[in-house]
Amino acid sequence: MGEQWSFAMPLEEAITTQRAVRRLLPDPVSDDLVLRLIELALKAPTGSNAQGWEWIVVRDPAVKAGLARQNRRAFRLYGALGRRANANDPKMGRLLDAVQWQADHFEEVPVVVVACLKGPRLGFPNIAATSYYGSIFPSVQNLLLAARAAGLGAALITLPLWSTFAARRILGLPWNVTPCAVIPLGWPVGRYGPTTRRPVGEVVSLDRYGNRPWLGRMSGPAAR
Repeated sequence: MGEQWSFAMPLEEAITTQRAVRRLLPDPVSDDLVLRLIELALKAPTGSNAQGWEWIVVRDPAVKAGLARQNRRAFRLYGALGRRANANDPKMGRLLDAVQWQADHFEEVPVVVVACLKGPRLGFPNIAATSYYGSIFPSVQNLLLAARAAGLGAALITLPLWSTFAARRILGLPWNVTPCAVIPLGWPVGRYGPTTRRPVGEVVSLDRYGNRPWLGRMSGPAAR
């Protein structure tokens, strides 16, 4: 398909129709578009404004194949457990089918973006780990929303990173750069559609957990 894109989509439309799109066409995605997505990702806030991010744009078939192998190794276990636990849930079955498709066709994805952070990753105390990842995931969400606005399919995945040691070796990362998220990008096989989410009143408490005064409240344009 010819590459035509813009970022004129209203923010609310991008947010309400963004979803994990795993079935992607092998059609090329230009460097100009990928770099613009990352430029928009860089507008996100980071802890202490450190801006310690690094982004790896993967196009080399050998590097993609390395990530694909790691992804399939992890999914063999994850997928088997998921299908066993959700044998009677058709919706979850469809989701696992999409994840399986992505694993099977990973090498065909035109471009894979890996979001990384400089600096050591500390697991203790907990606030250190949460602060660490809090400096990369806002930018990843920026990238996902920008991809949606441009008509690209994308999904945040982490299965290829189950072994940080292997991921560093595949990507040539030094010890002080940690891969945090993998985002396969491409033009979607199908079309975007509305997402299904629980009503806001079911997940919001006031002051203390379980106090749900907005239970049953409508959300969206009809509630305005």
